[in-house]
Amino acid sequence: MTESRELTDPRAIRAITHPIRLALLDALALEGPLTATRAGELIGEPPNACSFHLRQLAKYGFVEEAGNGPGRNRPWRLSYLGMHFGDLQDDPGTKLAARGLSRMLRELYFSRLQAFYDSRTDYPEEWQEVTGGREFILHVSSDELRAVNAEITAIIDRYRERLTDPALRPDDALPIEMLLFSYPVRLPGQ
Repeated sequence: MTESRELTDPRAIRAITHPIRLALLDALALEGPLTATRAGELIGEPPNACSFHLRQLAKYGFVEEAGNGPGRNRPWRLSYLGMHFGDLQDDPGTKLAARGLSRMLRELYFSRLQAFYDSRTDYPEEWQEVTGGREFILHVSSDELRAVNAEITAIIDRYRERLTDPALRPDDALPIEMLLFSYPVRLPGQ
């Protein structure tokens, strides 16, 4: 598995801009290799639909076979550990595809965030104390913001191996999603 993937091909970006495919990528990241049948159980989709979408993800290099097995009993795994893409592209097709994927991912992230807040009191108190949102307003240059992002990413990267090696996880570990959005609070010209 490679560390990360830079997405610049609009066909590949459009290939993952699909709710079932994003759910499959999430399931593989959380659970490790899965068959289409097991993936379907986890994401609430029929195995034949999962099998089709896994083959499409494989066609564009997002997943690969993880061993032998006939049909839906063939396990799949991620081909990469993260992806990067952006809409700062010269190609209009790539720009449009990246904006569509970005919009879909934001909706997915915020729906999971809302689901967490709706069930936050169901978690043990120690998890309630350390989860939640943080908001900061900073006055920084673009170079300084780039440095802040790099420092935060370096901290998070210290824990990324745990995605692929469950033996590195503490017994009380939970999968945690951290979102980092940086944006000006004023529109241009204000």
